[in-house]
Amino acid sequence: MSLRISYELDEKDLKHFQLIMKEARKAAKRLPPEDIVAAAEGLLQDVSAVDAPGFIVERLNKLRLMINMLSDLEWRLPHQEASRVLNALAYFAEPEDLIPDSIPGLGFLDDAIMIELVVRELKHEIDAYEDFCDYRHRLRERGSNATASRGGWLDERRKSLQSRMRRRRKDRPGLLR
Repeated sequence: MSLRISYELDEKDLKHFQLIMKEARKAAKRLPPEDIVAAAEGLLQDVSAVDAPGFIVERLNKLRLMINMLSDLEWRLPHQEASRVLNALAYFAEPEDLIPDSIPGLGFLDDAIMIELVVRELKHEIDAYEDFCDYRHRLRERGSNATASRGGWLDERRKSLQSRMRRRRKDRPGLLR
């Protein structure tokens, strides 16, 4: 048997989480990027050691994706985007949680909420990275010896968009035909 519980964060709740994130980012400025990433990795290890609820695990998969975005040498995240991702991970470098992680079933709820909020903030970066990972997977499936790169991915995206424009143009009568 499963039970579905929904909750809605209103503006006051969101401001509370934004304030917490702002404080975490301020504190994280004193930390090297490796420590911020290590803290996020630590959270993933802590959760894997317990039987966390599915909704928590789902969000933590996005946390893993953000960490991978920073460390993926083929993706080579530009400095400004890397800073945004590190800022998103700053909360996990804070030793104090809103809800202590030791509380069964709910201990990681605040972490899951924060992940959900930063995933929304980084939606475009995450979507692009997931698309790049698909591109890299397709290259490997084809048996290509080419190394996946951000530039190669962008070239493929450009060609795909141009091809789609040509198809659409061909299918619609217009003044310029």
